[in-house]
Amino acid sequence: MIRKFLSIAVVFLVVSCGASKKKSIAQTERKISVAPTKVSVAPSKEESSLVEAKTVTTTSKSKQIINTALTFSGTRYKFGGTTTKGMDCSGLLYVSFGEHDIDLPRASYQIAKEGESIDLRQVSEGDLLFFGTSNRRKTINHVGLVVSVDGNDIKFIHSTTSRGVIVSSLREGYWNSAFIKATRIL
Repeated sequence: MIRKFLSIAVVFLVVSCGASKKKSIAQTERKISVAPTKVSVAPSKEESSLVEAKTVTTTSKSKQIINTALTFSGTRYKFGGTTTKGMDCSGLLYVSFGEHDIDLPRASYQIAKEGESIDLRQVSEGDLLFFGTSNRRKTINHVGLVVSVDGNDIKFIHSTTSRGVIVSSLREGYWNSAFIKATRIL
């Protein structure tokens, strides 16, 4: 009976949104400055003001959502949590986007169905990264929000079971190997 309960508890933790990760001394920095996303579109003269307005709105909205997410840095992990007392990865995004009137589903695998899939080379601030952190690496069970892109270094905010809400780099071996896809909501 106890063995069955422990097995269920282990499966529950493995399938849950958070992914455990060893602590790194270099990850103590919590603040990230985010530069606006550049749009490389050559619009006609008539479209120029329209494109600029959309770019400013999208960039501004992305920055606002990122800033909201960063306010939760250091919040402990809590499965199903959506408050400063504790939150999981999808709860972090649910609250951060919701604060800016963008409704997202509550689970990471459901959020992965939203927006437009994009190539990793096209990722910019405000995009979402999805991961498979369980034994079934192809199954999405974790999500993060891109906070900065500097060449090949993509930093994202997310909530892990071991460290709570933190900023990590996709260059880290664990996250790089667990990466499944990227999407753009904005």
